[in-house]
Amino acid sequence: MIIYTIGIYLYALCINIASLFNKKARLLIKGHNHILDTIRSQVDPQSKYLWFHASSLGEFEQGRPLIERIHSKHPECRILLTFFSPSGYEVRKDYKGADIVCYIPFDTPMNVRRFLDTIKIEKAFFIKYEFWPNFLRGLYKRNIEIFSVSSIFRDNQLFFKWYGKAYAKALTYFKHLFVQDRHSKDLLKSIGITDVSIVGDTRADRVLEVAAASRQFPVIEKFVNGDPTFIAGSSWPADEELFIPYFLTKPDWKLIIAPHEIHEEHLLEIEQRLKGRDCIRLSKATPENIKGYDTLIIDCFGMLSSIYRYGHIAYIGGGFGVGIHNVLEAAVFDIPVLFGPNNQRFREAQDLKQVKGGFEITDAYSLRILIDKFISDPGFLKKAGKNAGDYVRSSSGTSDRILGEIGLD
Repeated sequence: MIIYTIGIYLYALCINIASLFNKKARLLIKGHNHILDTIRSQVDPQSKYLWFHASSLGEFEQGRPLIERIHSKHPECRILLTFFSPSGYEVRKDYKGADIVCYIPFDTPMNVRRFLDTIKIEKAFFIKYEFWPNFLRGLYKRNIEIFSVSSIFRDNQLFFKWYGKAYAKALTYFKHLFVQDRHSKDLLKSIGITDVSIVGDTRADRVLEVAAASRQFPVIEKFVNGDPTFIAGSSWPADEELFIPYFLTKPDWKLIIAPHEIHEEHLLEIEQRLKGRDCIRLSKATPENIKGYDTLIIDCFGMLSSIYRYGHIAYIGGGFGVGIHNVLEAAVFDIPVLFGPNNQRFREAQDLKQVKGGFEITDAYSLRILIDKFISDPGFLKKAGKNAGDYVRSSSGTSDRILGEIGLD
């Protein structure tokens, strides 16, 4: 793994250089400079910690049901939560479910040794795509049990290439891998990894919890007012240029847009596209002034998972870019979900398509045909929504199965 380690050092150097002019890189370096100080100032030297590592927010949401069930059943357990990405750390650095929250150091042997010397780890949980060979090796050499949770594997990953054998060895350090599907288990078996269980995705547990505790928003209730409503969540410009023109021709439908990026330039671009509809930003809306508007732009974070409850059809953004966002957050409310073609890496999207609760659109024409069908056939709309909700409910229980297998139930 010498080449890998050299690559990590070069990556760290590039991030340091980028921090001179890039805000995200600057946040990352700032956080990395204080990792050990953060741990030392908060750690209980007499306690052992359960370590959960997530790359960013999405992976955190997959680990969160496990963390919160452990807290409920074993309040004596201490939790260390680490992130790789600033977008995860900055949002969840004050998360009350963990005793310590910080970044994971760059994966070099020296960083691993210092990190593990600073805090006593009892068990480690790496979520979904997180595989850091030096950390895995360091934990394994100290006889610390390591688990991979909600992980998913694909044929094109380095582990399964003839030249990836050294990297694949890192997977042998896991005591057990809890994967999402049969294909992942078969791939792992092909390289001799057999301590594997198919348990599904812990996010189903999380979205059910969020739905049960979802907030009500009087201003949005006033806005919807019982009218048919289309909700676009985590949308990007490539998404907006498809569905906005369609709804310019549907004045009887309310439109809620929660863009993935809410900087002023993007919001102005959305408003420009919406010429012909009466739109207002949530930050300027009140229950008194919302009447008369047919489009609401959500210009803040942290509300989307509860807002889906007001919709009749949901569109999940990202499918014309790097990949779709969380489809389960909408599906849990018994509404059909639409998304773009870049959804192949997301098992839940494939499953929703199979049960006819999720639908792939490839262009403006396919979007128009599908939504016209929903509008003209209420029975089809209702059935698609029920299929989506039933899928989420049938996928629950993953967190309890994982904790049962590792003795933390």
